[in-house]
Amino acid sequence: MEVSRISALTELASAIAHELNQPLGAIATFSQAGERMLNRAEPLVGETLDVLRQISEAALGAGEAIHRIRRLFDQDVSVRMSCQVLDLIDELKPVLELFAKRAGGEIQVDIGLGVPAVNADRLRIQQVIVALVQNACDASALGASAPRIRISATSDRYMVETSVNDSGPGVPASIQRQLFRPFFTTKPNGTGLGLASSKAIVEAHGGKIGFDTVSSGGNRFWFRLPVAGD
Repeated sequence: MEVSRISALTELASAIAHELNQPLGAIATFSQAGERMLNRAEPLVGETLDVLRQISEAALGAGEAIHRIRRLFDQDVSVRMSCQVLDLIDELKPVLELFAKRAGGEIQVDIGLGVPAVNADRLRIQQVIVALVQNACDASALGASAPRIRISATSDRYMVETSVNDSGPGVPASIQRQLFRPFFTTKPNGTGLGLASSKAIVEAHGGKIGFDTVSSGGNRFWFRLPVAGD
């Protein structure tokens, strides 16, 4: 239910972000008008002052929209505890399997019992897992073969790395640098917030998130979290 709530907030944030188009468009229009009013033999100072006031109002409106978006993702209480990545995934299995079923594929979980625990906010890290698996399902549906999504985890002395592999066509080189930017999306109805919020969550945990293009096809998105202390 908490993951569903966060997903709903993401959609709502997208709608609010849409409001930014109007004030930003107004700022651009008024700025061009002000430039024309001043760039003449007899500058229209009075009219330009009115334009500047319009720009100020539009900028304040855009700022308020941004604050509303940020408040949607504020979490007053963050409860972190020692937990196993496998347990987090097991709790999400009904949701993850539904994503795979809709894409016409299946999910394989390959996590051994020897992977150490991480110190994490369970719900937040589950939000990251849901976002990566949902993207993997969408990408795999675009591939030539039946969609396959594989979740795995490895570790070293300091970090636990969880990865999600898909069987899609891969991420084009032209957009790879933009993947984790807020509001960037290649989906017709996408919000562009899934990977951006995942990056913020993982980095707030002292971890790192990224992706690799697999030579045999598809992508591997991964995130690393510090091993829980004793």
